[in-house]
Amino acid sequence: MSSALPSTIAARVEHEVVIKKSRFIATLVPVRSVAEADGEIAALRRQYWDARHNCTALVVGTHADQQRSSDDGEPSGTAGVPMLEVLRHRELTDLVAVVTRYFGGVLLGAGGLVRAYSGAVAEAVDHARLVRRELLTEITLDVPHTEAGRLDNWLRDWAATHDAVWEEPAWTAVARFRLLVPPTALAALADDVAAFSAGALVPVEGDSRVVDVPN
Repeated sequence: MSSALPSTIAARVEHEVVIKKSRFIATLVPVRSVAEADGEIAALRRQYWDARHNCTALVVGTHADQQRSSDDGEPSGTAGVPMLEVLRHRELTDLVAVVTRYFGGVLLGAGGLVRAYSGAVAEAVDHARLVRRELLTEITLDVPHTEAGRLDNWLRDWAATHDAVWEEPAWTAVARFRLLVPPTALAALADDVAAFSAGALVPVEGDSRVVDVPN
C-alpha cells in the first residue's frame, strides 16, 4: 500500500451482475465503525431475506486497520476474502461491501465463485464516487477587519492552487482566516504570506487532522 491514506466512497452504491443465471447484487455502504457496518449488514440481510447468500467484507479505520469478511455459507475462501482483497487492492476504507446471491441453479465452482464475488465488488467500486483522505495542518491568520477583504481573496486563490481546504472565516474582534494545508505546502504558505503582507503576517500552525477531499 502507498504512503497515502486509504480513500473511501461518497455514497451508497448498488450494482448487479448475472453469471450463469445467478444474480449477484453488490452493495457498498460508507461507514465509520464496525458497529455501523454490522448494522448495514443486518439491514441488507433483512432486505434480501430470500437470497441464498449475503457475503460480506468490511474495512474500517483511518489506516484500514479493522478488516473482516464472511462467506455466509459459500465454500470457504470463495466469497468474503476475495471481496476484501478488492477493497485492499483499491486502497479503500470506512465501507462495507455485501454481495447478495440469488442462486440460478448452475454451480460455478470455486474459481468461478471467486471471480463472481470479487468482480461484483470491483464493478461496484468502479461506479462509486471516491473520496480522497489527506492529513492536513490547520493554519490560522488574524487580521483587522479593514484588511480582511484583500486577504480573503488572496487566500482563496492560494488555497485553490496548493491543494489546501478553505474554511469559513470567524468574524470576532478580528477576522480569523483558516486553511487546512498539506504539510508539503506549509513552507510555501509562510513565504507567500510574508511576501503578500511585507512581513506583517505570520501563519499560525495548529493541529493536523484527516480531511475528506472529494475527487
